Amino acid sequence: MKFFEKLERKYGRYAIRDLMRYIIILYIIGWAIEIVNEKFYVEMLAMDVEKILHGQVWRLFTFIIMPPQDSSYIFMVFTLYLYYVLGTSLERVWGAFRFNAYFFMGVIFHIIASFLIYFIFGDNMMLTTYYLNMSLFFAFACIYPDMELLLFFVLPIKIKWLAILDGIYFLMTIISGFMWYALPNNAAWKFIEISYKFGVLSTPDVAVAALVSILNFVIFFFMTRNYRKITPKEIKRKHNYKKQVKQTRADTLIHKCAICGRTSETNPELSFRFCSKCAGNHEYCNEHLFSHEHVK
Repeated sequence: MKFFEKLERKYGRYAIRDLMRYIIILYIIGWAIEIVNEKFYVEMLAMDVEKILHGQVWRLFTFIIMPPQDSSYIFMVFTLYLYYVLGTSLERVWGAFRFNAYFFMGVIFHIIASFLIYFIFGDNMMLTTYYLNMSLFFAFACIYPDMELLLFFVLPIKIKWLAILDGIYFLMTIISGFMWYALPNNAAWKFIEISYKFGVLSTPDVAVAALVSILNFVIFFFMTRNYRKITPKEIKRKHNYKKQVKQTRADTLIHKCAICGRTSETNPELSFRFCSKCAGNHEYCNEHLFSHEHVK
């Protein structure tokens, strides 16, 4: 936490304000390129590790312009608007620097995942920011778990339930992808068949991509926690404070008669009152409240 705060104090001025607006503009540009010339993105801009290794390093940056894919233009517009709301809300809560760090950390993880998939599985997987956008949704759900969305524009559902469903989907994607290494184990085949019935089509390279996206969310979450609250010194301080407050409350709740010395603890049947005619705070039991001499 302190390390991240130091980074923010030192480099916070370089953060891009309203970053998600620029990302959405890039998505719109990528969408327009896809409509005009569908092959251009793949041939010149996509995350292609083989071509990057042959000198086309600009692909490390240009791959992010591909928007989340959808068969309907209406849903595409809705999806872009949703991601804009998610991103701007996270920036409003975290601040520009932390949101920049989260997003670009996700981009770096995607690049790492692409190279891992290429060198381990030999698959030149052209990753987009699909999984990164999903991790934005998880972060938003942690901050606003009870916010409601209209599913299919009709059914109100809380964000946390959608996040849980997406989490299950990610988990099944990761597990079923790595289950391929357990084949021809019957249990592995069974799990893959169940995943397929739920629309989860996964392979080891897809599992790595999904896992890296989740790691982005998990690592950032733990990086920004305040662990001072769980240190032994802080726990002891809180314990002593609670003990002191409890003792103070106990002392103030015990009433004592200024005449006979009896208290509400030793004689709970008595009632105690302060005398308004006495100078200072003098308390008396009900037997001496009206028979004592007033203190001047």
